[in-house]
Amino acid sequence: MTTPMTRRAFLQGSALAVSSAAVTRVGAASLPEAAQQQSPLTQPPLAPPNGRPYQPVVTLNGWTLPWRMKDGVKEFHLVAEPVVREIAPGMKAHLWGYNGQSPGPTIEVVEGDRVRIFVTNRLPEATSVHWHGQRLPNGMDGVAGLTQPAIPPGKTYVYEFTARRAGTFMYHPHADEMVQMAMGMMGFWVTHPKNPDFMRVDRDFVFLLNAYDIAPGAATPKVNTMLDFNLWTWNSRAFPGIDPLVVRHNDRVRIRVGNLTMTNHPIHLHGHEFAVTGTDGGWVPPAARWPEVSTDIAVGQMRAIEFDATEEGDWALHCHKAHHTMNAMGHDVPTMIGVDQSGVAEKIAKLIPDYMVMGDKGGAMGDMEMPLPDNTLPMMSGRGPYGPIEMGGMFSTVKVRRGLARDDYRDPGWYRPPTGSVAYEWKGTPPAAPQAPADGHHHQHR
Repeated sequence: MTTPMTRRAFLQGSALAVSSAAVTRVGAASLPEAAQQQSPLTQPPLAPPNGRPYQPVVTLNGWTLPWRMKDGVKEFHLVAEPVVREIAPGMKAHLWGYNGQSPGPTIEVVEGDRVRIFVTNRLPEATSVHWHGQRLPNGMDGVAGLTQPAIPPGKTYVYEFTARRAGTFMYHPHADEMVQMAMGMMGFWVTHPKNPDFMRVDRDFVFLLNAYDIAPGAATPKVNTMLDFNLWTWNSRAFPGIDPLVVRHNDRVRIRVGNLTMTNHPIHLHGHEFAVTGTDGGWVPPAARWPEVSTDIAVGQMRAIEFDATEEGDWALHCHKAHHTMNAMGHDVPTMIGVDQSGVAEKIAKLIPDYMVMGDKGGAMGDMEMPLPDNTLPMMSGRGPYGPIEMGGMFSTVKVRRGLARDDYRDPGWYRPPTGSVAYEWKGTPPAAPQAPADGHHHQHR
């Protein structure tokens, strides 16, 4: 965790427009501050300083946007702008986002709140914001050309509506949508229930699934890619850059995951079973829930899962599509398992002295270190207490620990298991192979 987010004042003499009308110098000064965040680390939850009470969420590798109260209305300020996002240590991407980051900050409100969002466009093209999944007036839905004029570069538009339904939502552009979402423009929105004790949990995490096609050595996504992405990320972070989800032993934990990629993702949790308790459409009635260890999240969907963290340890949480836990260098590598490369290797070694055979026994990288293009992540990375983890992309851990304080989200380090509870090498006599019956046939009891 880092220290609380820094802020900077917004608007220093730039010409803006609100709802297509010119803004006077006095009017411009009355805009709410546009808070900024550059740190790629998970920020502490933002306890509500005013308004209705609620249990705040924790945005994985992200933060919550502060607001101001004005005449009973919650006012937020989003700035759509180019950003530099660290995908993981060793790689930064040139993306588009909001308020210094991609994804943008999480917006948290309470059911029944009157909300006003100022959106300033600092992109080189027009944009808009669609409030995905929410009930609101048609003219506030954010579809450029259909429900509003697009927001031109350098202008500010205002969205205003009442948060009518508690639930989990997303926001993203509906103007040049393919390009702008491929560049990272998206964010999370949580409308908390009016009753803070309804569906209350101890820890409530949120993050978005997103994907990029950034060539090794490059920094800007290819915006025309439809399916062949090479960086599968959570909140624009790839393992080992994704923070752990830290929880107390026996906490009731909720994880809300929204999918704004172009394919589905089966999200799998180790060590616990969970129930899907929410979708974009609302809370799932208790009688309709069932126990699971994986839930498939389709394009444009959100799933909220809940479980009791009864099992101590460092439990993997990841997409179960294996190539979604690999980074950019691996997707086009040919399969060489079983191919004897020794003769060829000798000839190549005469030309390239540092050449080494790879992949004839599988894809494990172990402790090998290969030279990579600048600003490129290895395809499998990360180290744990027992050696290389060999994961990338959509992978993290849920760290369940005893003795944590209620609001302590700091990484507790690696789990220290009780003696005798870790898989170990057998050094005794190999067990005898099972013997078939003497007559070669299995007898059946009649």
